[in-house]
Amino acid sequence: MKLIILNLLIILISACNQNTKDMSVRKDSLKDNDPGRYPVERTEQEWKSMLEPLEYQVLRQAATERPFTGKYYTQDKPGIYFSAASGQPLFVSDAKYDSGCGWPSFFEPIVEGAILYRTDRSHGMIRTEILDSGSGSHLGHVFNDGPPPTGLRYCMNSAAMVFVQPGDSWPEVVREYMEKYASEEEKQAVGRFFSKLQE
Repeated sequence: MKLIILNLLIILISACNQNTKDMSVRKDSLKDNDPGRYPVERTEQEWKSMLEPLEYQVLRQAATERPFTGKYYTQDKPGIYFSAASGQPLFVSDAKYDSGCGWPSFFEPIVEGAILYRTDRSHGMIRTEILDSGSGSHLGHVFNDGPPPTGLRYCMNSAAMVFVQPGDSWPEVVREYMEKYASEEEKQAVGRFFSKLQE
């Protein structure tokens, strides 16, 4: 049964990627740029203790949650999506759209440096894996079949993210990142977006 589910998942991923097999991602900045060292570093035991089992499998072992099951797949509330591993801001709700592929999709990150890119040759495909630049944790993949203005589709796992609406208290992981590691650009982007929503 597990083998059947795995094969169905691979078929769905392949179908979702069918328009991108022979294309390269449009932006030159999406080339491999993973440095292998990150501001937020923990031992694997520390990651296991702080993350839920599915979060750990996705973020630290590059697993993929089943399509159409993620908690943020159909969500359309205003707010910001942060990394569940590092607490780093990743995407604003204004960049989210329904791609129909079964996973939350965004057309651009909150700031350019939020995402790192790495070539992924698993499952007989060549894709561009996306990682949070705060901890190097796996988020999903990016494809060049997205909407304007970027033409990109950041295909995310819900388990890789934490969602915060205006007025919500920040989860500890988000608060720690914003206080200790956030760049001035990240702080300004978060502040601007929440201020705009509260106007």
